Amino acid sequence: MTALERIKDNGAGIALCLAIALPAWLLGRQFDIIGGPVFAILIGMAAAAMLRSRNTSAFASGIAYTSKKVLQYAVILLGFGLNLAQIAQVGATSLPIIISTITTSLVIAFVLSRALKIPAKISTLVGVGSSICGGSAIAATAPVIDADDEEIAQAISVIFLFNIVAALIFPALGGMLGLTNEGFGLFAGTAVNDTSSVTAAAAAWDGMHPGANTLDTATIVKLTRTLAIIPITLVLAFLQVRSARKAAAAGESTEGAGSFNLAKIFPVFILFFVLASVITTVFALPAEVTAPVKELSKFLIVMAMAAIGLNTDLVKLVRTGGKPILMGFCCWVGIAAVSLGMQHLLGIW
Repeated sequence: MTALERIKDNGAGIALCLAIALPAWLLGRQFDIIGGPVFAILIGMAAAAMLRSRNTSAFASGIAYTSKKVLQYAVILLGFGLNLAQIAQVGATSLPIIISTITTSLVIAFVLSRALKIPAKISTLVGVGSSICGGSAIAATAPVIDADDEEIAQAISVIFLFNIVAALIFPALGGMLGLTNEGFGLFAGTAVNDTSSVTAAAAAWDGMHPGANTLDTATIVKLTRTLAIIPITLVLAFLQVRSARKAAAAGESTEGAGSFNLAKIFPVFILFFVLASVITTVFALPAEVTAPVKELSKFLIVMAMAAIGLNTDLVKLVRTGGKPILMGFCCWVGIAAVSLGMQHLLGIW
């Protein structure tokens, strides 16, 4: 397919996603605690409900392209926001807490997926989104495990719910527990899911404690935690590859059984994400260069979420959302408890 044919096939759907993404992006900047991706999903679902009775075949290809390919491009660009050396140097002290909280969330998600019979892909997305960095981690993980749009929307919705709760109650909770400024920065950076909610909680704490400057601490801890996207997605990718290899060997593959192709299965975009991080680190790219790229990445994620909203059945999402919400709650409580417990053990709190 030529570039012109690709534009012709995908243009209408991409334009629709862009039209939704622009107001969602602006709303997200006004309401950081909610964020552009959530607004994009909500507007997309509303638009899908209105368009359901009409012929939308002209949009289908472009919407699918945006929800898959544009999302992958966004993740690659996200790598330019990670200076591995700087994060490792400043955030090293938080590593024991970060590793403990990530492990806790993933274990809880795994156990509950078995106990409650929650689909594996939703469980993975909720577990990874809760433990690492909310929407960005879900965006990076979804293509690796081949999650569909409704599974992504469901996971994003669960993460959003507990982001809001955390940003609202954690500053007051930290004050009741007598956390130090450093302690609350670690708590916010490790126990709140999404970056926007981390900054909202830390900013609220700074407002309650003039001169505390916990925002910097919380942000650095959050960026350190974001690095876990790399090993987590690589492990999931290798598990997918191994599973596909076994299926091909057993003749179970629905497409070309026995013709296993690593290049088609392994998510190459993750390698580009790692390469972008390495380039930023090796060449010490200044903020003047990386900041616009990070903003573009965030906007592309909003566009992809608009596409996911357009492909999501709101009624089905609400009907099947109880168990994932319970899982998200358990992950959230577990992470918060372990974050505080590790601080106590390390003598920080």
